[in-house]
Amino acid sequence: MGSAKEILYEILKLREIERTDDISEFLSAKPQKAYNPFLLLNMEAGVDLLLSEIKSGSRICIYGDYDADGVTSICIMMSVLSALTHNIMYYIPSRFEEGYGLNNEAIDRVKAQGAELLITVDCGSVSYDEVEYAKSLGMKVIVTDHHSIDSIKADCILINPKQKECAYPFKGLAGCGVAFKFAQAVTQRAALGSHLLHKALDFVAIGTVGDIVPLVDENRTLVKYGLAKINDAGGRKSIRSLVEAISIPYVTAERIAYGLAPHINAAGRMAQAKIAAELLLSERDGEIDRLVSQLVEYNGRRRKLQDEAYDKCSQRISGQDDFLVLRMDDMHEGIGGIVAGKIKENFYRPVVILTPSGQGLLKGTGRSIPGVDIYRLLKNHDELFIRFGGHESACGFLIPEENMFKFRELVNTDIAILKEKTPSLFERENKWELKLTPGEATVELAKELMFLEPCGEGNQKPVFYIEDVQPSSLKFMGSEEQHLKFTVTGRDGSSLECVFFGRAQEKKDLLDGGSSVDIMGRVSLHIWRGSESVQFIVEEIL
Repeated sequence: MGSAKEILYEILKLREIERTDDISEFLSAKPQKAYNPFLLLNMEAGVDLLLSEIKSGSRICIYGDYDADGVTSICIMMSVLSALTHNIMYYIPSRFEEGYGLNNEAIDRVKAQGAELLITVDCGSVSYDEVEYAKSLGMKVIVTDHHSIDSIKADCILINPKQKECAYPFKGLAGCGVAFKFAQAVTQRAALGSHLLHKALDFVAIGTVGDIVPLVDENRTLVKYGLAKINDAGGRKSIRSLVEAISIPYVTAERIAYGLAPHINAAGRMAQAKIAAELLLSERDGEIDRLVSQLVEYNGRRRKLQDEAYDKCSQRISGQDDFLVLRMDDMHEGIGGIVAGKIKENFYRPVVILTPSGQGLLKGTGRSIPGVDIYRLLKNHDELFIRFGGHESACGFLIPEENMFKFRELVNTDIAILKEKTPSLFERENKWELKLTPGEATVELAKELMFLEPCGEGNQKPVFYIEDVQPSSLKFMGSEEQHLKFTVTGRDGSSLECVFFGRAQEKKDLLDGGSSVDIMGRVSLHIWRGSESVQFIVEEIL
């Protein structure tokens, strides 16, 4: 293949990044790909209304969602707009009592607290009825959001790059990205300077990665600068304390996805999302310590409940249905999405988990595999639901109990039709980008690949294929010997240390058989006590 640098450039070529300017931008520590916020449809009107309301002394409420994207969106708005007015508050609905998005009871509450201008973040695009209700109470409304719009749009100032009429060059912003662009437009119009805005980039990085939007184009710019803010020694005290509490040595996009974001989400899953927002906005040491401890405790409890629930769900899967519909009356409502995601991944089937929601209703949380657009599939039966929303790979809804069996029957009929059209629908694709020899997987290559960061959705870490290698020095690890460390040697005599997590027993006979194998995985830099080495993180053994 060639040198480490040549391998890096070959990966960029495979990802259709070939022009010199595009390569420089992609690999730059300080990318410049960002767009004028006023290109967003209705941005001008939104900024004008906000500044007018601030000038007249109106009370403003920022209304968000209870996940990491929603919480960080609120924090962006609060940290920037508080420089213009102290007459500002925020509201996050309860996952358990109110559910996602705007609801009339919450609107009553914020109205009772004196709110005259309601600004949504990460929600509200299709909340037509709720926006009309807010307006009937005399409130003005600005919606900032990023979700798809396929129902009646809210009749207010709506700022969402996914509007058909919106000419904004990048449609993939997270909710916090749209909130940031709104804050950027406000700071420009109000001549606030860029300090507050740049300081909020740490929130943008956490929310963008946490919401699993593509890490390309403007998102890549925002996350790169945001990660630099988080890792700066003089960074935000609250985030630094959480990072230290969960023992993250250096924050990457991957460590946001598997560390920071789950802890922020745990507040909304196990208690109230407001606790996470309070932490992120706090600057008081004692309060920060207390709130960090709470998030760590919530996340630990969430993981315990999640593992127990997953085991119970797994026992109920018979193998008869290709669309799994699981009613779990004793599952904690806050972990449904995570458990559904894990089932989807391990059983490789679309899945919906139903939990009781009172008054004869069930709350559904769904996750899906590539090739099955769960939103479109369920949208065909929206007459069954009280409320319904989502996107291609995830959905949520409220359904009367009596509709459950009809729902299961209809979605499995739909899946049977899809399977007939695409017989390989439930076969996992082993996707890789380049072939390597063990000798080409070097420390130098691992370091070159770091220039591809931040990696995640839409910009995955590259997967390599290494063929015809001889495994040796097998060392099983873990309480059930589910993990494995081993060495492979190629035909040219070069060797490579490998680590295989979670499925070691599945491959034990193959590895012990004395035959050569092919492996797929990722090249990783391993640092131990100041010494650098390369490890191959194996994803599949063939």
